[in-house]
Amino acid sequence: MRDLFIADAHLRNPQDENYRKLLEFLDSQTGQTRTLYLLGDIFQFWLGHRFANFPPYQPMLQTLRKLQESGTEIVFIEGNHDFYLAPFFEQVMGCRVMPDGGEVTIDGNRVFLAHGDMTDPDDVGYHKLRSLLRSGFTRLLSKVLSAQMIWNISEWGSNKSAEQRVGKEARSAPREKLLAHARPFFEDGYMAVITGHFHNSLFEETENGTLVALGDWITDFSYAVWENGKFRLETYSD
Repeated sequence: MRDLFIADAHLRNPQDENYRKLLEFLDSQTGQTRTLYLLGDIFQFWLGHRFANFPPYQPMLQTLRKLQESGTEIVFIEGNHDFYLAPFFEQVMGCRVMPDGGEVTIDGNRVFLAHGDMTDPDDVGYHKLRSLLRSGFTRLLSKVLSAQMIWNISEWGSNKSAEQRVGKEARSAPREKLLAHARPFFEDGYMAVITGHFHNSLFEETENGTLVALGDWITDFSYAVWENGKFRLETYSD
């Protein structure tokens, strides 16, 4: 049995290539996976329990249930596109939800998991937006507005955000940011730090610990595996 780590699928439509490939991959892992760690932004947008009945997400939810029935534990770290997950994933499906990530123990080893959106302490604007999205007011909206209405608002916001991000990724340095983020955890005795968010895969074994950035399940189809006492980064091809 092995453990899998996946992030940033941004699932929208079951007919999309990345959606189909993720379902195929997860189906192939039935009965072979001890724990599936989902490190955020698996869904393009999820806020509260109403999305449990959102039609585009039903194939993914059915696949996750099938994995659970085969004995796989599911741990969900919230991302910046999918959050307020506990009302469904924890209370209904019995998954473990870690809103801000945190420590897990794998075969006696301490591993720190996070989506990765908080690794840049200088991104003050995003930190404020994140606080707003997770505020009581936003949670209230999730109980009042329909899933389709929330989806429409999120799509508009995502398009605006994408326009503002043009060129920003090229100027960023994920490796340096992630190493700086991981350093205090390694010093505290963690064996590994694993994140998503940046959509750039990275696997680096330092003298202090292993750093893994998962890439995405949009163009890279990359994921991490823990098996036989070691981590590795792989790419899925059907």
